[in-house]
Amino acid sequence: MNFIKIILVAVALIVAAMLAFSVVGIVYSALWYLFLLGVVAACGAVGYKLLIKEKESPQLEGKIPTTIAEMENADRTLEEYKRKYLPK
Repeated sequence: MNFIKIILVAVALIVAAMLAFSVVGIVYSALWYLFLLGVVAACGAVGYKLLIKEKESPQLEGKIPTTIAEMENADRTLEEYKRKYLPK
């Protein structure tokens, strides 16, 4: 009778070890797929930023000053642009 109990305990340990390894494998696979999904998403975001560029040029006309200080600052900025970029 003791011999049968020892065999049953050994079989139960083997089955428990197999179940534990399968659970570890499932968790590992899920983490691996999450990692791959993150790499693909990062590559997609970088590709989107590199390939889809909005062509914007700095425009002073689009900005509307709301206070007197901003209006004076805009005049100074416009004068600086004229001095810097326009030929004399």
